[in-house]
Amino acid sequence: MPLVKGGHIIADAFVRLTDDAELPAQGAILVSETRFLAGPEALAGRTSGKLGVIWPNNRDVDDLVPYLDRLALVALVFPSFRDGRAYTQARLLRERYSYRGELRATGQVLRDQFVFMLRAGFDAFDVKKQADAEAFTETVKRYSVFYQPTGDGRLSALHQRLQLRHSESAGL
Repeated sequence: MPLVKGGHIIADAFVRLTDDAELPAQGAILVSETRFLAGPEALAGRTSGKLGVIWPNNRDVDDLVPYLDRLALVALVFPSFRDGRAYTQARLLRERYSYRGELRATGQVLRDQFVFMLRAGFDAFDVKKQADAEAFTETVKRYSVFYQPTGDGRLSALHQRLQLRHSESAGL
């Protein structure tokens, strides 16, 4: 499946491990929440590679909070296009818990929801079709200003305008 990050289609640096697979000696790994919660300290304490977890949308993100500083990636699952609980999880991780690692949307990631996912704080997208991946790369370029502030770190149009006025009045 293509991975879109930063407006580009990239190779996934993370290897998805099944729950019974042996841990590789090095490299970035992506594990299920079941495997992660069975031994979070051992996994988070790995010194030979980055750690990511696939977190289902029916599980409370509060369970991840003690480990967020050691997780390079949290992949939130969209099991169907009608189930938007991962949006709430993304906003909580970005806004309440200040998570700055990669936040990946996986599962039913559809192109008509891409902008909403960006605004919720997702910065990587695991898509099923190459055509969708290409459409996502174009969408990132298309939208540059938003009116509502959210967890994606972008300044709203109002805040951009206020910054511009401040800079002009300061003679910058």
